[in-house]
Amino acid sequence: MPRRHDIDALRVIAFSLLILYHSAMVYVADWSFHIKSTYQAEWLQYPMIALNRWRMPLLFMISGIAIGLARVEGHRLRFAGTRSLRLLLPLVFGMLVVVPPQTYFQIIQQYGYTGGFAHFYKLYASGGLCRIDQCLVTPTWNHLWYLAYLLPYTLLLLAALPLLQWLRGRWGNAGEPRRLSVFMLLTLPVLWLLGVRLWLAPRFEETHALLNDWVVHAESLPLFLLGYVLAIQSGFWNWARQQRWRTLVAALLAIGVELCLRWFGHHPPSGPMPEWALHVPWYLVERIARVTYTWMALLAILGWGRALLDHPFRWLPYAGEAVFSWYILHQTLIIAIAYWLIPMKLGGGLEAALVVGGTVAGCLMVHEYLIRRVGWLRPLFGLKPRPAAPSIPIPKTAGMQP
Repeated sequence: MPRRHDIDALRVIAFSLLILYHSAMVYVADWSFHIKSTYQAEWLQYPMIALNRWRMPLLFMISGIAIGLARVEGHRLRFAGTRSLRLLLPLVFGMLVVVPPQTYFQIIQQYGYTGGFAHFYKLYASGGLCRIDQCLVTPTWNHLWYLAYLLPYTLLLLAALPLLQWLRGRWGNAGEPRRLSVFMLLTLPVLWLLGVRLWLAPRFEETHALLNDWVVHAESLPLFLLGYVLAIQSGFWNWARQQRWRTLVAALLAIGVELCLRWFGHHPPSGPMPEWALHVPWYLVERIARVTYTWMALLAILGWGRALLDHPFRWLPYAGEAVFSWYILHQTLIIAIAYWLIPMKLGGGLEAALVVGGTVAGCLMVHEYLIRRVGWLRPLFGLKPRPAAPSIPIPKTAGMQP
């Protein structure tokens, strides 16, 4: 099967957006984060919500698609072993080395901690970061929770391969999917996500702690498995490409409804409400708009990616390798740079630009001049071992004749 450059490119783009998203978390008003600037804006909530609704669902779906394209059916055990190692090493290394500075700067700003990093690290490693009756769970994985979830999801997928392959067959692999398949593809994910929002979300908090994180599992795992099922379905990809304008318009309409309802919820009109408006179940409307946007946005992104990104871009091989290490590094750099800049009172625009620019520059330099070139660091940041340099045979020469 030819290389799917669109999936590689979407993966790079999705991970790259995390730099902007987590940088904006420093500045968005009323949202908690490890470190917060004195320059905060409520309006940032609206583009953040628009991005938040599909950024992690897209990553999990792409991860399932990548496994489907890898054709692992004939070597499940070997794939399980290599994938487990490739995910566990960066996760453990990240929890012990990359993530601790995030918690260190957090407790300095938010809890007034005055000790040095060495003393902090002893507390971090032993789970002793407590003040009165409040404790931070450490060691922690913070933004690396995606790796912690991807590993059991992958093992579950491998165990469920017979069922998933049966579902692939039910879809049909012709140039056009069956009408029933299209109807189910448009409705079932929306209904499932709506059930999660209406039934699970009010009862369980999203924790990113793996255990008992029922809302995230109910949203992410089915999308991961669905990605595997759809990966090699040419009918789906043809349909997604053909329908990309319709799904884009549907997504924009849905997020428009959600954001408008959110704005009116925070800024209610001063006058009396019309009688009909008092009888509309606005909460249900908002939930429907939210999940419709999530799914239509995913379909639109996959369709537009298929139409525009399935090309062997010159930058793609390098970016595809670098994106894992950038993902591991970026949030620590964001927090460290923001912690250093905040006391300078540079103004919100300049400070944010320096946070984003410094993070990009830091990721680029650390990856290019350290991670990529040091063999033992590569697997700790999710990179494959460096390929061995080809040996150059030395030709034998005849002896000198007098």
